[in-house]
Amino acid sequence: MEKRVQSAFASAGKDELWEGYGSRAKINQLLYNWLDFVSPLRFCMVMLFDSLILFTLSLSFLARFSNAATHGTLHRRSYFYVGQTYAAQGNSSIAFGQIYVEHLTPAKVTQPHPLLIIHGHGMTGTNFLNTPDGRLGWTDYFLCKGYELYLVDQPSRGRSPWQKDIDGAQSAYDTFTIESHFTATQLHNLWPQAALHTQWPGNGSVGDPTFDNVFASTTPSLDSDAETATKMQAAGAKLLDQIGPVILLTHSQSGQHGWLLGDAKPSKIKAIVALEPIGPPFKNAVFPPFAAARDYGLTDIPITYSPAVTSPEDIARVIVSSTSSFTCFQQASPPRKLVNLAHIPVLIVTSESSYHTIYDGCSAQYLKQAGVSVEHINLGDVGIHGNGHMMFMEKNGLQIADEVVEKWISKTLHD
Repeated sequence: MEKRVQSAFASAGKDELWEGYGSRAKINQLLYNWLDFVSPLRFCMVMLFDSLILFTLSLSFLARFSNAATHGTLHRRSYFYVGQTYAAQGNSSIAFGQIYVEHLTPAKVTQPHPLLIIHGHGMTGTNFLNTPDGRLGWTDYFLCKGYELYLVDQPSRGRSPWQKDIDGAQSAYDTFTIESHFTATQLHNLWPQAALHTQWPGNGSVGDPTFDNVFASTTPSLDSDAETATKMQAAGAKLLDQIGPVILLTHSQSGQHGWLLGDAKPSKIKAIVALEPIGPPFKNAVFPPFAAARDYGLTDIPITYSPAVTSPEDIARVIVSSTSSFTCFQQASPPRKLVNLAHIPVLIVTSESSYHTIYDGCSAQYLKQAGVSVEHINLGDVGIHGNGHMMFMEKNGLQIADEVVEKWISKTLHD
C-alpha cells in the first residue's frame, strides 16, 4: 500500500517545477529577444539555459519532496463561500445559508472529474484532511492520485456561519455518543457487530490523545435534518453549477444530501460514493426511540419520484423484515422511480463492525427498487476487517480508499 501511494508522487511532471518562476515560454521569449543581438546560436543557448534551470529546480524539487509519501502531496489550497442569501436586519442585512468550500488542487491534475466531499453530522470537512492521530488522510490519497478536491462544511456549522436569529436550534455530540457509536464500540456492545471493532487508532475513550483530538473537532449541528437538507441542497446546487460535474463522496448524515443533489443537478454528478449513508427508509433503527424519519424514503424533504409524489403518504410502503431494533421498509408494488438518480452510478460502503451493517442493505435495496444503479460493498466481505463508522480515520483507512473507493471509481467511470 505504501509503495502504491509513493509511486503517485514519483509521477509528478516537470512542468509544475516552473510554478512561481513564470512560464517557460515567457522566459524563453525574453532570451530570444536578447540573444537576437548577440548570438546566431540562440536556439542552442536557450535550450542549454532551459536545461540548466530545469536541472537546478529538479534538485530543489527532489530535496523538498523526497519524503512526499510521509509529508503529503504538493497542492494548491484555496477557499470560497457559496449559497448565501441576504435577510433584512434592522437598517442593514445579514447573510445566511452559505457553505464554506475548501479547494485543493494537486500540482498535476490527472483525473477528469473532481471529488466533492461532504462530511457527516457533528463534523466538518476537516474529517478528511489528516487523521486525528496525525497520519495522512483521504485528501492526500486522492490528491496523489491526481484528483482535484472540494471539501465543504455543511450549513450552519463549522466555518459555515450559524445565524441565531434565522437558523434553527443546534446541539452537539457528548463523549458517550462518540465512544459508543464511533470510536470504542467494542467496549459498549450496543449492537451485535460492535465487538468486531479493532481499527480505531487508540483506545477510543476520553483521555486518549486520538479520541480527545477527534472529539475536540466535533461541532454543534442543526437539530433538524430537514432544515439541514434544505439548506445543503440549495447551497450545494449552486456549488455544482460552479464546479460540476463532480464525483460526490458523502458520509453518514450527508448521505441524503447526495440523493438530493443528484435529484436537483443530475447532469452535474458523475457518480456517488456513499459511506454508510443515513437510513434506513422511513424509520430510525438500532438506537431507541425508533421514531418515524425520512418521510420520502431516504430523505427528509421532497425528492422527485415518477409517478409524482405530492405528499409522503403517496409513497405506499410494506415491511419486508423486522427485528426488535430495526424495521426494513420497501415500496409497495409497483414502486415509484427516483428518475433523476437513474443514470448516476452509486456505491454504498459499509464497515464490518458499524451499526450500519444492520440496515445499509435495506437502504441499498430501496434505491435499487426505485431504479437506481447501486453496488453495495460490505468491507468484511472483501477482506477488510475491523472498521467502524469513521472508517476514513482508522488505521487501515488508506486501504479502503485505495482498494474499494478509488478502485470502484476507476472501474465505473474510467474503464
